[in-house]
Amino acid sequence: MLTVRAQPGAKRPGVTVDGERLKVAVSAPPEDGRANAAVVEMLREFFGRKRSEVELLTGPTSRQKSILLRGITEAEVRAKLGI
Repeated sequence: MLTVRAQPGAKRPGVTVDGERLKVAVSAPPEDGRANAAVVEMLREFFGRKRSEVELLTGPTSRQKSILLRGITEAEVRAKLGI
């Protein structure tokens, strides 16, 4: 499980590491769940997972979110993030 800080409506989408937390900037607005879907999709692409392996667990209306990644170890996540 990852703790993510979402930034909807960003000019430059991307994934960055902020200490032990990921910051995910998406261009989608925080309306009708579009930003949440964009965060999940960006993390899916970043970690090279299938859609069914990335799930938003908590924080659908908050900037802080918990994301569940299936089929990947913590060591693989840390290596991908460089932490």
